[in-house]
Amino acid sequence: MNISNLAPLAVVLPFLGAAIAFVLIRHSRSQRAVSISTLSLTLLVELFLLFNAAGHGTTAVFIGGWPAPFGITMVVDQFSALMLVVSSAVSLAVLIYATGQGMADGDEDGPISIFHPTYLILVAGVSNAFLSGDLFNLYVGFEILLTASYVLMTLGGTSPRIRAGVTYVVVSVVSSLLFLIAIAMIYAATGTINMADLSLKLAEIDPATQLMLHLMLLVAFGIKAAVFPLSFWLPDSYPTAPAPVTAVFAGLLTKVGVYAMVRTETLLFPGDRINTLLMIVALLTMIVGILGALAQSDIKRMLSFTLVSHIGFMVFGLAISTVIGLGAAVYYVAHHIIVQTSLFLVTGLIERRGGTANMDRLGGLAKLSPILGVLFFIPAMNLAGIPPFSGFLGKLGLLQAGVELGTPVAYLLVGASVLTSLITLLTIARVWNRAFWRRPEDATHPDPILMASKEDGTAVRTSRHVISRSSGRFAGRAAVNLLPRTMVGPTIGLVAMGVSLTLLAGPLFSLSDQAAQEMLERTPYIDAVLGEGTAP
Repeated sequence: MNISNLAPLAVVLPFLGAAIAFVLIRHSRSQRAVSISTLSLTLLVELFLLFNAAGHGTTAVFIGGWPAPFGITMVVDQFSALMLVVSSAVSLAVLIYATGQGMADGDEDGPISIFHPTYLILVAGVSNAFLSGDLFNLYVGFEILLTASYVLMTLGGTSPRIRAGVTYVVVSVVSSLLFLIAIAMIYAATGTINMADLSLKLAEIDPATQLMLHLMLLVAFGIKAAVFPLSFWLPDSYPTAPAPVTAVFAGLLTKVGVYAMVRTETLLFPGDRINTLLMIVALLTMIVGILGALAQSDIKRMLSFTLVSHIGFMVFGLAISTVIGLGAAVYYVAHHIIVQTSLFLVTGLIERRGGTANMDRLGGLAKLSPILGVLFFIPAMNLAGIPPFSGFLGKLGLLQAGVELGTPVAYLLVGASVLTSLITLLTIARVWNRAFWRRPEDATHPDPILMASKEDGTAVRTSRHVISRSSGRFAGRAAVNLLPRTMVGPTIGLVAMGVSLTLLAGPLFSLSDQAAQEMLERTPYIDAVLGEGTAP
């Protein structure tokens, strides 16, 4: 059996699991079991796809037996397979975390039970986008993401979440509309939307028309990837959602936009025609994003700005357009998905333990919860790029590629990357000093949960505590563990996964470089879809 024929299961299994989970909406325990089992099986399938892509190269699956460019094509190469594995592994960890949070809060039987089917639909949309071999199927993947993510973002129906959800939907619809218009124009100009076929036919059209189509796709994907100046929506949208939702959004959704940029830039529009523009965009994304992070007092908003900033590193590697640069960008995308998700999950634990994510009200967490300090410190140092973590290795590869290119803009981008890393370290150090290192009583407005924990060591669950308005002290306390093992466990797993990127850096960089080589050559992709000898 050809392993690549399993590729549609990466989309079908989450859809099937979502349908079963919806049927079991009143049976929370069965619903949780179905959701976790579905994602576990999906991850297993994708691991087979990754090993097959690494050993046998790029393969294509033609849905319904319709050959390209007429039917729906799914393409599995090393880049798409790696993204599938990393995204599903992260999604599984977040799902277990969310399930543990629901069990600890006792709200499994509420309207939140729609979380499971919606979450699986989100995963299906991500997988569909990574496997799409034509622009319209990629558009469908984005629309699945948009529908599911809006539901997840507005869970609970609070006014801040609704406002953030409306902003998110409006921006996403504008992006999708631009993408759809670009698809229509591309089809009018070439008669096809299959990406392998387009890689041959786009070169035959007028250069001015080609550039216009190129920029339209770049803007549409740039909004989804949150590159500057198209990133204004993200810091206000993500932090309002529940912690697990924010974590999976931060880890995955912008990376789907980055994936689309990488795929179209290397396959449809090869060359360096707009590389200087991409470098400038990468530079501004880094600097503006990290300066925004430095000004925040809320940890969620701070992480949202660092998310924007570090998208710039991925665009940096794409703009360099060499095997070293693109390979480092592929490695950095995988690194950032895991590390950024880990930090948002840890922030959810901080909120639970300290009652808030505002640094002005936190203090003493390193003493009150040493494991929480460790879980924050490791991915935080990884994000800042401290040796020997994967963040350092990925950035080092990008800097090496920039120096080898040797243009003035490339050197400027190298300097901006170093500056961004230093400011990231400063931003992370501020969180550590305020939330973990200082005493709770030294906080500007210390949260009563921290003060109560300091006084008698009692652990109080934030969703159940009662505070007296007159005294500001607890009127009632419950000896309930603030950090359930079902939430801490998957967080530890993700942090360990981030560390493993360092331990397995050799094989992963080899895989990333091979993926970059294939994308820049284009021949393996085109031949897999259209047949041997088709590529020029």
